[in-house]
Amino acid sequence: MIDRLVLASGNAGKLREFRRLLSPLGIDVIAQSELRIPESDEPHSTFVENAIAKARHASARARLPALADDSGICVDALGGAPGVQSARYAGDPRSDARNNQKLVAELARIADRRAHYYCMLVLMRTHDDPEPILAEGRWEGTIIDDARGSGGFGYDPHFLDARTGLTGAELPLERKNELSHRGKAIRALMARLDEQR
Repeated sequence: MIDRLVLASGNAGKLREFRRLLSPLGIDVIAQSELRIPESDEPHSTFVENAIAKARHASARARLPALADDSGICVDALGGAPGVQSARYAGDPRSDARNNQKLVAELARIADRRAHYYCMLVLMRTHDDPEPILAEGRWEGTIIDDARGSGGFGYDPHFLDARTGLTGAELPLERKNELSHRGKAIRALMARLDEQR
């Protein structure tokens, strides 16, 4: 069983979430930045391809199992955009505030606000693992114009959960982990790992 892995991300919000989700399982999560591993390129048009590239990059440099998450928000009326470009939707440098401003502006005269967060997780035991473990999760909701809440990150203040009527930024972390795309993907990943013991 894996007891230590490198997270192929420099995102502090993701690191907090993964540490919180994986620590009860006895898995120590180290950020690639702690090991001075630069971020990988994300040149692909699909979440799965980008996640595999990131996991392979981190595992090769850390010589540890690596977990990569490629996730984003997909808006129906925008043909699935921002999608894999979610982190850089408004360009570089990355900015949650500018990304949210752009998204709300793009939807200004559109009534259909349906959206979902999507997460693809890839766990590679080694950089050349021929059978990486893949797990995915979706979180359904809608986009609202006015930001609500102070928690979360990314598009959470504008993402209204379909079940609770709260934004991702208003949900307590434990409840968010139950509902979120990332929480669902992590639970699917843990189930896969359990099958392989």
